[in-house]
Amino acid sequence: MKFKFTFSLLILIPFIGIRSQQPIIVSEDSLKIGKSLLPGVSVTIPEANYDKALKAWIKDLQAGTKSDVVTENEEMTIFGAKLKGISPNPLNVYSRIIKLDSMLKLYVALEVKKDEYIEKASRNSEYIKVEDYIREFSKNQYIDVAKDQMDQEGDKLRDLQKELSSLENEKSKMLKSIQSDESTILNEKDNITIQNNELNSVGSSLSEQKSLLAGMEAGPAQKEKAEQVKDLEKRKKKALNSIESSENKITKMNNAIDKANLQIPQNEAMQEKLRGQIIVQEGIYQKYADKLQKIKAY
Repeated sequence: MKFKFTFSLLILIPFIGIRSQQPIIVSEDSLKIGKSLLPGVSVTIPEANYDKALKAWIKDLQAGTKSDVVTENEEMTIFGAKLKGISPNPLNVYSRIIKLDSMLKLYVALEVKKDEYIEKASRNSEYIKVEDYIREFSKNQYIDVAKDQMDQEGDKLRDLQKELSSLENEKSKMLKSIQSDESTILNEKDNITIQNNELNSVGSSLSEQKSLLAGMEAGPAQKEKAEQVKDLEKRKKKALNSIESSENKITKMNNAIDKANLQIPQNEAMQEKLRGQIIVQEGIYQKYADKLQKIKAY
């Protein structure tokens, strides 16, 4: 029971650092620009990177207009912004993004005409559009964050799967190599048997021919007999060389087989470890994939 508890704890450890999706909160709020406190709205942007969100927000504000966002002391101002989703008329937009512990917060005030702002009490229908607009902006930023998180975990998963596939291929090659080496050993043993038979045959014939050569007088017949002895000695040497070559090959193949047989259990242990890591990583990846889908459904 203790082992099962420990194993379950080890499986859960990688999930502890996973941050679940956070709500996007839109609120009626106010924005301080210089010494003025402007009525407006705010939205949280969970887990977002400040620089990326700031760049995206400025791009949104400047879309469809030649006006540029002016930034001073982190306070952003753009005059004549065309936010068609809110109003058909150009708007002056004052905004600011601040960093909190695990999120950003975007404050926005929209000026319809001088000193007249979109407020919940006086311009409720437009105010609702503002809420929808900044909620959608926040959602898109959060989707990008969650997608990046999911992609990073997906890359980790693919790396583990590639590593496992590499080990599986390596094991398959080692098994095929063992099979090939065993086949080579059998062939070389057959060759040794054939060459030993050749040696026995050549050896008895060589002894006989040498004995005959020793009793012959010089002349053509002796010369011919000497050539026969020489050919037999060549056959003997060739057989001995072939046996030595086969024995060397057998030694080499046996060493290779022994090495592979030592490496295969290590390979299998690494595969088993990787399969466990893949199971954990699949769970992590799925958590982030689920998180992304939930954010998309906001």
